[in-house]
Amino acid sequence: MADLSTNYLGLQLKNPIVVGSSGLTDSVAKIKNLEAAGAGAVVLKSLFEEEIIMEMEETIHTMTNRHFVFPETMDYMQTVVKEDILTNYLEMITGAKKAVQIPVIASINCISSQKWTSFAKEIEKAGADALELNLFFLPSDNQRGEKEIIEATLEIIAKVKSSIKIPIALKISPYQTNVIRYVEQIDQAGVEGIVLFNRSWMPDIDIHNFVLNSGFVLSSPSDLGNTLRWVSIISGRVICDVAASTGVHDTAALIKQLLAGAQITQVVSTLYHNDLTQIRKMTDELSKWMDENEFETIGDFRGRLSRANSGNPAAWERVQFMKHFRNFI
Repeated sequence: MADLSTNYLGLQLKNPIVVGSSGLTDSVAKIKNLEAAGAGAVVLKSLFEEEIIMEMEETIHTMTNRHFVFPETMDYMQTVVKEDILTNYLEMITGAKKAVQIPVIASINCISSQKWTSFAKEIEKAGADALELNLFFLPSDNQRGEKEIIEATLEIIAKVKSSIKIPIALKISPYQTNVIRYVEQIDQAGVEGIVLFNRSWMPDIDIHNFVLNSGFVLSSPSDLGNTLRWVSIISGRVICDVAASTGVHDTAALIKQLLAGAQITQVVSTLYHNDLTQIRKMTDELSKWMDENEFETIGDFRGRLSRANSGNPAAWERVQFMKHFRNFI
C-alpha cells in the first residue's frame, strides 16, 4: 500500500493535503472535523491586524455616538478590543493542539511591522507547530518598486525569525515584478517554506445598482495553471519547502502539483464546492494512482516533472500559444 506521508516545515504529515487558512479552520470543532476527514494538517484562519483595527474603530465609534466614551478611556478601549481578539485566537491554538494530532499552523497578516513580531511570539507560546506569514503587496503604488517590496519582506522575515523558533512559511502574491528573484531572496533569508500563492480579495461591479462589491471569492480548477507553472520553476531553485495553493480541486491537480515539485498542497475552495469528504476521496485516489504506477512513497515521484527535471524546461516558461491555436483558426 502506498505511503502518503510527507514532511513540510520539518513537520511529519500523514498526507500532503493541508486545509488552508479559511472559515473552515476558525474553530477547534471544525479542526477536529478536518482531522477526522483525513487532512494532513491545517492552517488556521488568519489573524488580521487590519480586522483588529477596524473592530476597535467600530467599537469606539459606536460608544462615542452613545456618549459612553471619554477621551481618557480611548486607550483602554483599544487595548481591550485588541486583547479580546488576540486572546480568542491564542485560545483556539491551544484548544486545537489539545484536540487533534495533526500539525496546527497559525497564520497572521499584519500592516505594521512591530505586530508581526508581537503576534508571532504569542502564537509560539500558545503552542502552534508553525507560522504562516500571509504577505501581500499589490503593485498599485508607483512609489513602491521591487526594491522596496523585497526590503520590506526581508525586514519582516528577519524580525519574526529573531523572535520565535518555530518554522515559518511565507505565503506570497503572484503579483511580483520578478517572482524568481523575490522567492530566492526569501529562501536565502531562512524561511522554511514558501506558499504559492495567496488568493486576494477580488472586486466586482454590480451593473444594476452601480456599486463595487465582492466577487470570485472561491478559486476554480482553471486557476491551477499559474500556480503549477511557478511551483515547477521554483521547486528546483530553493532550499525551503514549496507549497502549492489556489486551483487544487481534485486528485489530478494534487498529483500535478506533486510532480511539479510541491511538498504539500493547500485546499479550501474544493471543500466549499463539495464537502469534507473530498479530502478522503483525494487521498484514496492518490493512493490508487501511486499503486498503479508502482510508487511506494511520494518522494518516488515528487518533482519528476519540475522545470529542472522535466527534460523540457522551456515548456514551463513559454507564454505564447504559438501552434496551439492554429486548429481553432
